[in-house]
Amino acid sequence: MEQLLLSDEGLAVVVPILVYWAYCGLHVVLGQSMYMDRYRLHPSAHEDSKNYVSKRQVIGNVLKQQLVQVTIVAMVFKLTGGRSTSSTTTEASSYLKLACQILVAMVFFDVWQYACHRTMHASRFLYRNLHSWHHRLVVPYAFGALYGHPLEGFVADTVGGTAAFLVSGMSPRASVFFFSLCTVKVVDNHCGLSLLPCWDRLGLWNSAAYHDVHHQLRGGQYNFSQLFFVVWDRVFGTHMPFVIEDRAGGGGMLQVRAPGLDYRSK
Repeated sequence: MEQLLLSDEGLAVVVPILVYWAYCGLHVVLGQSMYMDRYRLHPSAHEDSKNYVSKRQVIGNVLKQQLVQVTIVAMVFKLTGGRSTSSTTTEASSYLKLACQILVAMVFFDVWQYACHRTMHASRFLYRNLHSWHHRLVVPYAFGALYGHPLEGFVADTVGGTAAFLVSGMSPRASVFFFSLCTVKVVDNHCGLSLLPCWDRLGLWNSAAYHDVHHQLRGGQYNFSQLFFVVWDRVFGTHMPFVIEDRAGGGGMLQVRAPGLDYRSK
C-alpha cells in the first residue's frame, strides 16, 4: 500500500487533493488577519449571510466530488498503464517537452471548461438543475472553489482534466505538478482576495476579481473563463471589463465594479 501511494500514479491521485485543503487552510488562516482586509472583495461576514449554502454543506460536497475524482483517475492510470519519461532524451529537451505538455494541457483544459461553463449558462435546464448549485455561493471563498453539482464536477473537472492529461501526453509524474497547479489556480479564483490589483487590471490572467464579476447578479452571462486564461471570453464576446476600487464607506476593503451590474452581494 505504501509503495502504491508513493508511486507516480499514487502521488498524482493524492497530492492535488492535499494541495487543495492545505492551500484552502492557508487562505482561512490568512483571512483571520486584519491586515488582509485591504485585499478583500467582500466583507468576510457575507460568506455566511449572503450565500445560500452552509460551509459544512460545501465541505461535504467537495469531499464527495474528490472521492469520485480519485476513483476515476486511479482507473485511468490502471487502464493506460502509466507513462514514464524517456531516459534517452537530454535534460534540456526533457524540460522543453514537459513545458509543451503542460501548455497543451492548460489550453485544452481551459477551452473544455469554458465550453462546459458557457453551456451550463446557455441552457436553462442545465443551469437550474446543475450549475445553479455553484452560484449558491454569491460570495465565493477558497474552499468553496469546487462546490457544485456532482454531475457537473464530473464532466467539467474530472472528464476534462483526464482528457487534458491524455491529450498532452504527459507522464503521471508531470501530472502531479499540472493538477496541483490547477488546484492552486481554482482556489485563487474563488478566494475573494485581490492580492495583486494591478495585475488583475491587465485582464489577461484569471483571478478572484475577474471571476467575482461572474458571480454578481447579471454578471452570469459574462467572464466564463475558468482556470488560467481569459482570452476565451474576449474571442467569443463574453468578456466584461471591470474596475477594482476602494469600497464605499471605508473599511479599507476593495470592491469590483462592472457596467450594469447589480451588486446584490455588497
